[in-house]
Amino acid sequence: MIFTAIADDVTGGMELAAVLAGQGVDCAFVTNPARLDRGRDAAVIAQKSRTCAPEAALAATAASLKAAKAAGVRQVFFKYCATFDSTPKGNIGPCCDLMAAELHAGMCLFAPSFPEAERYVFQGHLFVGSQLVSNSPKRFDPLTPMTEPDLVKVLGQQTKHPVGLLPLPVLGRGRDPALAHLEGLRAAGVRYVIADAVSDEDLRRLAELTSNWPLMTGNSTITRFYPALWREEGLIDREHRAPSVPGVDAPGIVLAGSCADRTLEQLSAFEQSRPVIRISPLEAAQADLAPGLVARVLPMLAEGPVAIATSAPPREVQEVQARLGVAGAAEVAEGLLGRVAAGLRREGVGRFLVAGGETSGAILDHLGVQEMQVGPYEAAGIGRAISVDNRPVSLCLKSGKLGPVNMFLPVLESMRGVTAGRS
Repeated sequence: MIFTAIADDVTGGMELAAVLAGQGVDCAFVTNPARLDRGRDAAVIAQKSRTCAPEAALAATAASLKAAKAAGVRQVFFKYCATFDSTPKGNIGPCCDLMAAELHAGMCLFAPSFPEAERYVFQGHLFVGSQLVSNSPKRFDPLTPMTEPDLVKVLGQQTKHPVGLLPLPVLGRGRDPALAHLEGLRAAGVRYVIADAVSDEDLRRLAELTSNWPLMTGNSTITRFYPALWREEGLIDREHRAPSVPGVDAPGIVLAGSCADRTLEQLSAFEQSRPVIRISPLEAAQADLAPGLVARVLPMLAEGPVAIATSAPPREVQEVQARLGVAGAAEVAEGLLGRVAAGLRREGVGRFLVAGGETSGAILDHLGVQEMQVGPYEAAGIGRAISVDNRPVSLCLKSGKLGPVNMFLPVLESMRGVTAGRS
């Protein structure tokens, strides 16, 4: 196997698998490392390690890394969010420490930039559009608020290894000056390096620098530039053919657990045409609402898709967290949506559009989905897949922060048919 990505949530993992599929790479996508097939060119193992306790994140990462090494992987890639979602305790730093030690990686780059979605790193500082991440809505994230824009500092709080910077002016001078800069950092004892990037061309240069490294990390965007390099080295077939993914002609549902501004906007747009049932985690904590929600929604689906949401604005989220705790509020909401998904699947619902990384992970667990065939990348926040099992369901798992405002209805409709790739 040439390449295995270990993703810290399932939405990001699905996006990365779609990026590789769009480049004609034979890429598996699994949530259970035991399902990894060493006969593929590449694989993405999607974890739920972004917001869990560091000990649990390390255990999941170790299991995924063990499976990747058993498949004879050439390069491991740790995928995290473009906004570097984490806390002072991790989990990006601790997971990278484990992987770097196991893979004997002398240096590792961190490249979270996502120019298409206006996530940039300049002088080591993370920007969302024209704002520092600490001035953006990301500062209100209920699980991983970003209040420090200097990623050298952020990562430095999570690891004992010195953290350095590959600045944009050096990267822009070309391969040799960039390698000389990295070698100078290495000689000074720096093991981890935040990489500036504000354009696809910057990411292409970073891919060329790191395509043979045992460990690389970042957002999914940089991985678009690896397949061409693999073809130049003769590692994969030069034929570029993206796969086609079948749809499912069955009722469709939106399940939203993300509290991101973009998800709230998408729900409002959806509500102009179809019903949105909003549930507070405080309500869900008092009783199991899942059976009643399933019974309520089923007749409505005869008229078209419906949304069920535990999403809420920051003030409401803070009130719920004050009563249930941060982890408790999330677990209640995710558990409810997961049980609803399982109940709806038993009743024949076959298309699920899920908003939120942690929510997506919980729903896949309740649906029993451990492997998916992923369609080619289309746009940020829009990815489609079908489960690989006896009762396939069509899935769109989207980051809460991404996707067009009016995406829910058209994407659900497109999940009825084939998602065709381009040759």
